[in-house]
Amino acid sequence: MTALDPVLPRRRRVPRAVGRAGGPVGLAILAALALACFGAPWLAHLLGHDVLTVDLTDRLAAPSLAHPLGTDELGRDIALRLLYGGQVSLAVGIAAALAAAVIGTAVGLVAGFYGGRIDSVLMRLTDWVIALPVLPLLIVLAALDLGKLGVPQSLAQSDAISLYRIVVIIALTGWTLVARLVRGATLSVRTRDFVAAARIAGAGPLRLMVIHILPNVASPLLVATTLSVGNVILTESVLSFLGLGIQPPTPSWGNMLSNAQELVTTTPSLAVYPGACIFVTVVACNLLGDWLQQRLRD
Repeated sequence: MTALDPVLPRRRRVPRAVGRAGGPVGLAILAALALACFGAPWLAHLLGHDVLTVDLTDRLAAPSLAHPLGTDELGRDIALRLLYGGQVSLAVGIAAALAAAVIGTAVGLVAGFYGGRIDSVLMRLTDWVIALPVLPLLIVLAALDLGKLGVPQSLAQSDAISLYRIVVIIALTGWTLVARLVRGATLSVRTRDFVAAARIAGAGPLRLMVIHILPNVASPLLVATTLSVGNVILTESVLSFLGLGIQPPTPSWGNMLSNAQELVTTTPSLAVYPGACIFVTVVACNLLGDWLQQRLRD
């Protein structure tokens, strides 16, 4: 193995029966979470509450018909905040994972197809990104003042800018594994007879990479992207917990954990609910990724 060969993370083997059942279970959990989270406006209308409305006369209320999971320290409905926070966390996880997959696929395809000096330069760039201390780098990038970087003030001060910034930051630092996987598969596929036949027929480099090579390297790409969704949600939660991710009053599971840290001894449910949502979502993504890996390998 050379320094340029893809390095895959060692994953714990799971029993085949568990792997076969895990995929449908993980997919069902993710589908149920997505359905519940994106159906939150309907639930808010049914309960007659607004996710951002503060009611200090009803703070830290116990679960009831009006508030199925109770209220937080500002009297906001916890169930609604969990569902709206799930919208943000799932959107960040999927968008950042897809963006990282696009960047990594482009880098890996070009490096594996052309080889030589281009391959060396792109893989050195990949090694450089891997060598960066990711969490400190994410913290520094998330703390930057976008207004001083030339971003229009109307956008820099909007409620959605923290979501866009998290997606961009994670995508720019999370593409390296996909790039190595795609490069390794491309090195193998580019020497096959159907690629040579297409080249003889007059297909250019772009057509060869996109039409003939990319579909044949999609299996590891799909698995890596699925597994990365859970990691992205964890990263977003960490940044939001540190106050550098999704900013209040927009709820996310991470900033709900951050808000609950001062009340965790008196009202532990404020931390348990978002923590459980993060845990279940990450486990479901990993189950689905393991199942896809086994199915595509078999």
